[in-house]
Amino acid sequence: MSVAGLRKAAHETVAGLPREFWWLWTSTLVNRLGGFVATFMALYLTLDRGYSASYAGLVVAVHGLGGVVSSLGAGVMTDRLGRRPTMLIAQLSMAVSVAVLGFMVHPVAIAAVAFVVGMASSASRPAVQAMMADIVRPEDRVRAFSLNYWAINLGFAVSSAGAGFIAEYSYLAGFLGEAAMMLVCAALVFVKVPESRPEAVPAPAGTRAPDDVRLSTVLRDGRFMGVVGLSFLVALIFQQGYVGLPVAMGRDGLSSSDFGTAIAVNGVLIVVMQIPVTRFIQHRDPRRLLIISSVLAGYGFGLTVFAGSVGVYALTVCVWTLAEIVNAPTQTGIVVQLSPAHGRGRYQGMYTMSWSAAALVAPLMSGVVIDRYGADWLWGMCAVLGTTAALGYWLLMRKLPQPAGAPAPVVPVVPTAEPDAEPEPETEPETAAAEPRS
Repeated sequence: MSVAGLRKAAHETVAGLPREFWWLWTSTLVNRLGGFVATFMALYLTLDRGYSASYAGLVVAVHGLGGVVSSLGAGVMTDRLGRRPTMLIAQLSMAVSVAVLGFMVHPVAIAAVAFVVGMASSASRPAVQAMMADIVRPEDRVRAFSLNYWAINLGFAVSSAGAGFIAEYSYLAGFLGEAAMMLVCAALVFVKVPESRPEAVPAPAGTRAPDDVRLSTVLRDGRFMGVVGLSFLVALIFQQGYVGLPVAMGRDGLSSSDFGTAIAVNGVLIVVMQIPVTRFIQHRDPRRLLIISSVLAGYGFGLTVFAGSVGVYALTVCVWTLAEIVNAPTQTGIVVQLSPAHGRGRYQGMYTMSWSAAALVAPLMSGVVIDRYGADWLWGMCAVLGTTAALGYWLLMRKLPQPAGAPAPVVPVVPTAEPDAEPEPETEPETAAAEPRS
């Protein structure tokens, strides 16, 4: 592609999005640039503190449990307090808890603070996603969510590389550095990001507001809860790239650096391919995209059965990374489409919980399956889960309503006679009155 073509593509990717979105995008990037705890928690506990691998796994699971617990609470806060206050509370809590975690020594204290860190790390996600849905036009939402996902992975790639050097010097410096980045993120939100929560519609005295959404409302929404369940299955598949894949590569005699090389393909592809792939998919049927991405994810991991070298493992990573690039923004857009404006926080909180729950369950699932049956069974299960998710999306999305703001179908206009024109003679007399059409 020529320089002019690249410039045009870049302009089309970023054009039309409001300024508030870009400040929110910047805060997301800063947030992910500070990611240290989630990446190096296990190494910190085993290498620096001298705890066992089983204890490190327990702390990582407790950290994930905190995310599960906070997702629903943060969704309620997003709708009641507002998007901006929820983000500020989450980011300030994250800054304080991460800094405190760096000074904890007692095993129980470390686990307890790790639980709080897990809660704070997931608390801002429903608010961020709800705010993006508030401020971005419906036709631009897939592009906006894709750009935000790109910022998450760009920040993660940079922070992982930088945090590795920091960890060699001091793990405490990494904790304090992440706390400082959370404070910068909170300052950006406080200064530059306005509140976007829709104004509540007043209800007559003694009646319930038509836009009053409760958690029970979300749970009774069958189609949406079906999407949440399918999201959990897809998330279980993707989590195996970080819990099942390193174990399987180790059993094949490959080193941790070999795993680092293979998994680095995931981050590089997302950074390089997310924007062009989004330009390709943003006007395509989201139902088909979810079905295709589920199959790619399942069978991308299923192909790992045939892997035995770093190169083949890297090729399988390419397949399921493409699925991740397509699935993430498309699925978030579907969640927004199914969510009422005044309940976006609760709906996004329930959706976020599906990923947090998968992060909690995936390590347990992979460990049991690999120990009892072998890694090949795990990759076969991933293929089955991907197929199940694809069938589920096909069933749930058959009668998906058009999103608000989507172009309406073209209806032919029947020309009518001008007031002064004489009516044309009827070609065939009417025998009965026309009945109303639904």
